[in-house]
Amino acid sequence: MAHEILTPEQMYEADARTIAGGLPSLKLMENAGRAVTDEILKRFSKRAVAIICGPGNNGGDGFVVARLLAAKKWPVKAYLVGERKALKGDAAKMAAKWKGAIGSFADFEKSLGGRSGPKLLVDAIYGAGLNRDFDGRLADGIHGAGLPVVAIDVPSGVDGLTGQPRGCSVIADLTVTFARKKPAHVLQPGRRLCGEIVVADIGIPDAVIEALAIRTYENAEPALPHLAADTHKFRRGHALVWSGGELATGASRMAALAAARSGAGLTTIIGPREALRVHAQHLTSIMLKPVESQDDLRLLLDDDRITSVCIGPAAGVTESLRKVVMRILKSGKPTVLDADALSVFADNRECLFAAIKARPQRAVVMTPHEGEFSRLFSDLNNDSDSKLERARKAAGRSGAIVILKGSDTVIASPTGIVYVNTNAPPKLATAGSGDVLAGIITGLLAQGMDGFGAACAGVWLHGDAANRCQRRTLLAEDLIEGLGW
Repeated sequence: MAHEILTPEQMYEADARTIAGGLPSLKLMENAGRAVTDEILKRFSKRAVAIICGPGNNGGDGFVVARLLAAKKWPVKAYLVGERKALKGDAAKMAAKWKGAIGSFADFEKSLGGRSGPKLLVDAIYGAGLNRDFDGRLADGIHGAGLPVVAIDVPSGVDGLTGQPRGCSVIADLTVTFARKKPAHVLQPGRRLCGEIVVADIGIPDAVIEALAIRTYENAEPALPHLAADTHKFRRGHALVWSGGELATGASRMAALAAARSGAGLTTIIGPREALRVHAQHLTSIMLKPVESQDDLRLLLDDDRITSVCIGPAAGVTESLRKVVMRILKSGKPTVLDADALSVFADNRECLFAAIKARPQRAVVMTPHEGEFSRLFSDLNNDSDSKLERARKAAGRSGAIVILKGSDTVIASPTGIVYVNTNAPPKLATAGSGDVLAGIITGLLAQGMDGFGAACAGVWLHGDAANRCQRRTLLAEDLIEGLGW
């Protein structure tokens, strides 16, 4: 089951509704500080701790951690960024409950080094709602200490909405956040800057979360098509994969193999006869069918047993490809548009979008990487928009399900629902990996999965296949074997 991702604004709303429901705000802060303390106690032996607090509620959480660790007889020193008199509300109350001294950031810098210096640092300066650039002097002072860092909510300086540093940021080893993850915990580089991420329960009811207008989720292990005892190959669907020319057959071959391995009952590579002669030297269970004209393609697509189509991997950016894409879209078959099938419309994207919107009940899935995305949606590269917002806008504009690939792949529906994938390892960054992903999704569509479900499932399976590979690095072909567990 996918988990909700809350924007900072939605998190504030969840806090407010919980408080209105009878849980005091000071108790919420106490619970947050206790959750951070518990995670520290699980992971670290007793040692000197420096807790650097900011002027807001994140700092208030930090003062709770200081008090609770001190109660466990840990050597604790608390430091404040800014003036004590600037503390307000619950943060001021928690600072008052801390009976130790409160030093300045300069005092923290002076404390570093030597046997009596801190051996662990808690970053309680700013949380996910930071709305200004982070002071580079603070980041330099923290990183210069060379200590393990535990961040409260997000590492200070990371924008909770976009995952981007506001000028600079803290790099944490462990981040403890509350109730649900925020975009900064799943989008890069925020996810990397967080280190290990723990989501702690601080008393916000699930019903409060469910009442919010959540549109963003973390992708999770999918429910896959059921293989009934009496099934046969045609019930499992027939996937078509369009081949590039004879010197560029590998990409479509990998897509076809991935479609078959992900469960399509039949998979056929179609395209120029000379390319199929090359494929024939490498394939056994994948079928081949020459398509030399628009009439050949139309007749093939008229077959109701064809249940999905993939086009684009190494297909060549040509006018003839554009015509083939338009014919496939006109057929109404569930379709995956990848690579060249996207780039070929860079100078006429509205033509593509109109063809997609003319068939709203039949899935079209686009799988661009950042380069292909920028060619097709050149005006959606505004740095102020997060990756998930760019994908959301692209899906709404095009009418397609958009998979914006990367280490933090985002899957966006035209309805505005967005999933962010987090199980992909770095070794997926290899040639042909995207071709395999396109094939997996095509295979799932062939079996009757809805477009958004197939897209989310395909992205998760792609990451899972890479994780199953025991090698430090992999080839795209290894992913296909990883699908067949």
